[in-house]
Amino acid sequence: MFIDGGYFDKVCESLDRLRPDYERFSEKVCRQTERLRTYYYHCYPYQGSPPTLEERSRHASMDRFAHSLRMLRRFEVRLGRMQVVDGTYRQKGIDTLLSIDLVELASTGQIGKAVLVTGDSDFVPAVGRAKDKGVIVDLFYGSTTHVHADLLEVCDDRVPLPRSFFDDCLRPERTRPPRNLDEDTANRRA
Repeated sequence: MFIDGGYFDKVCESLDRLRPDYERFSEKVCRQTERLRTYYYHCYPYQGSPPTLEERSRHASMDRFAHSLRMLRRFEVRLGRMQVVDGTYRQKGIDTLLSIDLVELASTGQIGKAVLVTGDSDFVPAVGRAKDKGVIVDLFYGSTTHVHADLLEVCDDRVPLPRSFFDDCLRPERTRPPRNLDEDTANRRA
């Protein structure tokens, strides 16, 4: 399974900012096919030189998130970089990393089926090459986000991801412990 993290972020954002459990999501998407591994591709947030406190905080947050994914069963995290091009932030290296992994696994016979979560037409040649090696390629894409027509055309199966798909693969909501009002009152008086 191959997840384009930037694209998947947009899917989750468009579906009420849902917070998926990545391992359960991966298992559900792969259905009856054994999941060799989930490859997750993203990049660190942009950092200037020297980085601001906010940039450092975003970088540390991405570090924690990537570590949490690496600790999941059969997960690999591949990180590219963020760079500014003509005043616009651009991910660099993500498409290349995903394409190399897809073609390598297909060429060496390690996978018979590939599941992609993306919408980018840059993956069309890699999908075609994987198919040439006998791999079935399924595309899961956001039902409310853009997916390129060429990618839809080249993939063997196409599955939109509506909000209801995630009902059984969300992380539990964070709950805060109840506040101790007596403690709060004492702190305000001090």
